[in-house]
Amino acid sequence: MKLHELKPAKGSIKKNTKRLGRGEGSGSGGTASKGHKGAQSRSGYSKKIGFEGGQMPLQRRVPKFGFKNVNRKEYRIVNLSTLQILADKKIAEVTKEVLIENGLVSKNDLIKILAKGELSAKLKVSANAFSEAAKKAIEDKGGEAISL
Repeated sequence: MKLHELKPAKGSIKKNTKRLGRGEGSGSGGTASKGHKGAQSRSGYSKKIGFEGGQMPLQRRVPKFGFKNVNRKEYRIVNLSTLQILADKKIAEVTKEVLIENGLVSKNDLIKILAKGELSAKLKVSANAFSEAAKKAIEDKGGEAISL
């Protein structure tokens, strides 16, 4: 097969031979097969998205529920097990900058420390929020939990 021998698959391309609105002799002159009058016969007509012929549209039939709280604070979670990994790397003070360097949070995130996992090192941890169990676990090991 050569480049000049390439052609579309048989039947994949149809030629539109009917030229609408080209006189009565063509068989589709006058109204160009669009019927008489009304919006659908006009040029530039397009119905609204979701229009169902006057029937109540689906998006209006289905009830609304739930809401989004605009005041919600979205925290990036860091567990005690993650803090232990940082402590194993000989890090004594865990700040936002340390967490950013280690790829755990990004600069605009709020940080919350949760008590999942074990902590066996004395750490000074500063974050936006702590769970009660996490704060207790850090302070039990002689560390410090600083809320920003």
